[in-house]
Amino acid sequence: MRKFPRMIAAVLALVLLLSTAGCGGSADGKTHLTFQIWDVAQRDGMEAMCKAYTAQHPDVVIDVQVTSWGEYWTKLEAAAESNTMPDMFWMHTDQILYYADFGILADLTDLYASEDPNYYENHFSEVSIGNVTATDGRIYGVPKDKDNVVLVYNKEMFDEAGVAYPDENWTWDDMEEASQKIYNATGKYGYMAYNDEQLGYWNFVYQNGGYILDENNVYAGYTQPATAEAVKYYVNLQKNDWCPDQNYFAETSPGTSFFSEVGAMFFEGSWNLLSELNNFPDMIGKWDIAPLPKAPNPVSGDGRGTISNGLCYATAAKGKNLEAVKDVLRFFGSEEGQRIQGESGAAIPAYLGLEDSWSTTFRNYDYMLDVDVCYDQFDYVVQYINNASRRKWKSTVADKMVGIYKGSDIDASLAEMQAIADSYVTSE
Repeated sequence: MRKFPRMIAAVLALVLLLSTAGCGGSADGKTHLTFQIWDVAQRDGMEAMCKAYTAQHPDVVIDVQVTSWGEYWTKLEAAAESNTMPDMFWMHTDQILYYADFGILADLTDLYASEDPNYYENHFSEVSIGNVTATDGRIYGVPKDKDNVVLVYNKEMFDEAGVAYPDENWTWDDMEEASQKIYNATGKYGYMAYNDEQLGYWNFVYQNGGYILDENNVYAGYTQPATAEAVKYYVNLQKNDWCPDQNYFAETSPGTSFFSEVGAMFFEGSWNLLSELNNFPDMIGKWDIAPLPKAPNPVSGDGRGTISNGLCYATAAKGKNLEAVKDVLRFFGSEEGQRIQGESGAAIPAYLGLEDSWSTTFRNYDYMLDVDVCYDQFDYVVQYINNASRRKWKSTVADKMVGIYKGSDIDASLAEMQAIADSYVTSE
C-alpha cells in the first residue's frame, strides 16, 4: 500500500488512539464499536438505527460520535495513518476514491453475497452505486442516503409581487422575470446566484446539455460550448440589480439572506430542509420548494437536471472488529435500517422504494413542505461530479471560478480550468 500522507502531528494520532480505536472485547464481555459522523442533526437517526441493531444483538454496543465537518476529515486521516480508525464511519463522495485507492477502506462488494448476489443493483440506484464504487470497480461503502438540489422560494414575496409560484414548467427565463418583478415590488433580491458547484453552476451546465466530466468521469468538459454557455449565463446573473454579487456572499450566505427575508429564491440541498424548518420556526408556512427551473433552449436534452449526491457507511480494511462491523453494515443497508433512517428525518434513504419514509418527520410541522419535489427529481438527477484525480485539481479550478467572478475572461479561464483537469488525466 502506498504511504498515506502525513497531515497531523503525532500527538493528535495519540489522542485518536485513545478516543476512537474500536475495542473487540471489554470487561462486560460485549463488542464495543465506534461509529463516527459529522452532522449533529442526524445523530438521533443514527442512534435509532444502532439501537434497533443492538436490540437484536445485545452482545454489541455502538457508540455514535459526532464531530464537525472540518475536524472529521483531519481526525480520520490521522487515524488512517496510525491504524486507529473508528469501526464505522460516514464517507463522502469527494473522499471515497482517495481512501479506497490507498487501500484504507474495506471492500464491501460481496457484503450481501450470501443473501443476494445482486443486492446493490436490486435495491439502490445507479447513482447511489456509482457513489460507492472506486476506480477498480469494487464497492467500498454501503449507500446511506441520496439527495438533490431544489429551488427554495418565499411565498409572501411572490404574492406581494403578483407572481405565480414556480412549478415544473419554470425555465431560467421565468426565474429571471420573477426576480425582477419581486425586486420592483418589494426591493428584495430575487434569485441569489452564488459561486458554488453542487448548489450552483453545475446544475445549469447539465441542464444546458454540457458537462463537467464526461460520461466515463475521465475528461473535463469546461470548454464544451454548452458548458461555457451555461457558465456565462450563471455568472452574468449577478449583473442584475435583483441578484447580489459575490462580495455580498462573502459575508452572507444565500440561506441566511433568504431566512432573514432579504431574498426570494436560492438553490438548496434536500439534506438541509429539515434543519431549516427547525432553525427558523417563524418562517414556517412562508416558504416552500419547487423543482429547479429548466434551461429554456438547451444545446441538448430536455433542459432538466439536478446534481445528486449521497453518503455511505464504510469501515477500515484492517479494522479489529471487521466481521462484527460488516454485520452492522448489512443492517444499515437493509430495508429495516434504511426505513429507520428515513422516518427519523436524517436523510432520504438510498434504498429504492423507501424515499417517502423521509416525509414522516415533515408531517409533524404546521405546514408541510412539498417534499415530493425531491422524489420526483430523482427521475433526472445527475451523479455528483467526481473522479480519482478531482481531489488534486478541485481547489485550483475553484480558484479560477473566483477569478471569473472578479472579472477574468470567462473563455480564457475555462480553457485554463480544462487544461488543469486534463493535466492530471494525462499524468496518471
